[in-house]
Amino acid sequence: MIIHQLTISQKAVAFTFDDGPNPLYTPQVLDIFKDARGKATFYMIGEQIEKYPDIAKSVHTEGHEIGNHTYSHPYLTKLSEEERMDELLRTQKLIKAITGAESRTFRPPYLDCNEQVERAAASFGYPVIGAVNGEARDWEQPGVQHIIDVTLKTLQPGSILLFHDGYGDRSQTIAAVSMLVQKLSAEGYELVSVSELLQMSTP
Repeated sequence: MIIHQLTISQKAVAFTFDDGPNPLYTPQVLDIFKDARGKATFYMIGEQIEKYPDIAKSVHTEGHEIGNHTYSHPYLTKLSEEERMDELLRTQKLIKAITGAESRTFRPPYLDCNEQVERAAASFGYPVIGAVNGEARDWEQPGVQHIIDVTLKTLQPGSILLFHDGYGDRSQTIAAVSMLVQKLSAEGYELVSVSELLQMSTP
């Protein structure tokens, strides 16, 4: 089961960023959340962590969560069981080696998931994390206002929000997230990591 939305009693949401770390955009995201005194979750690709270990480390040092987003960003449903496990294990080991902390949640690339993928995630103790605002499609650079409008339309307390800080031009994402963070903070929303949001959820 992919978790997109949680039932919680307080005003809190989780911003998540896929496909980093990235030397240009990840630090900009960190600055936005530092100013807002909020936390975010970064679903990092193992290959990118190897390229930019210092950026991955700074994400952790600044108190954000790093989740597992596989090593090479494949369609996991098309892999063998052994290949799937290897994708998750390699990235888990990298995150632990660089930050000293375990990754606690997982997002499958392309949200490509079936029972076998869920079973692989469960073997690591990972909940499988989705998002409510997939239609914002920030990875296609659809315009800053589109990203904001779709996100606000889908958002409520307990929502998990999907954005990208890796691959390609992410300037629209940065602009949209900056405005969303300011707006939600002004409305009294707490910006928390996915793991924190999971802890807040009521059965």
